[in-house]
Amino acid sequence: RRRSAGLSAARAQAQQLLSWSVSDAPHDLLSKMADPGDLDFATGHSGASTTYPVQCSALRKNGHVVLKGRPCKIVDMSTSKTGKHGHAKVHLVGIDLFTGKKYEDICPSTHNMDVPNIRRSDYQLIGILDGYLSLLGDSGEVRDDLKVPDTDLGKDIEQRYNGGEETVITVLCAMNEESAIAAKVMSK
Repeated sequence: RRRSAGLSAARAQAQQLLSWSVSDAPHDLLSKMADPGDLDFATGHSGASTTYPVQCSALRKNGHVVLKGRPCKIVDMSTSKTGKHGHAKVHLVGIDLFTGKKYEDICPSTHNMDVPNIRRSDYQLIGILDGYLSLLGDSGEVRDDLKVPDTDLGKDIEQRYNGGEETVITVLCAMNEESAIAAKVMSK
């Protein structure tokens, strides 16, 4: 009997809620509803992850992996068998994509490692201002937020620009970090 009384009370409450119009609803219920004026979709992003998991044994040399929280290119890897009931271990050596620093890690072959989502984009160099590259994308957008690299590549880019060459800059993006990684003469 208790169960049927509880069900009938819940049914009555649900029917009352369904019969209300917005003007009849209690004020505290209305305050919890979303106001369309408060929503802002203009600054949204895709929500895509910067990494995805891959089993350690499936990684390959010249592939990419996250080592010590940094996106790296795998330059060396070796697998070693352990004792009777242990796991095979994979020793990974990688070079940071942006700093060139060397990182190492050892991981059981059955465990997952993060692999960075990497995106390459080509831009036309249209100027250099205060140490920043001014780049023109395929869709016509101009970006001025990328620093001239402090490496030989940066010197090469500046020489090409000062020489009047039309140059294409390749930009690598991984884990919310971007850098110019190559420069070549623009094909006509």
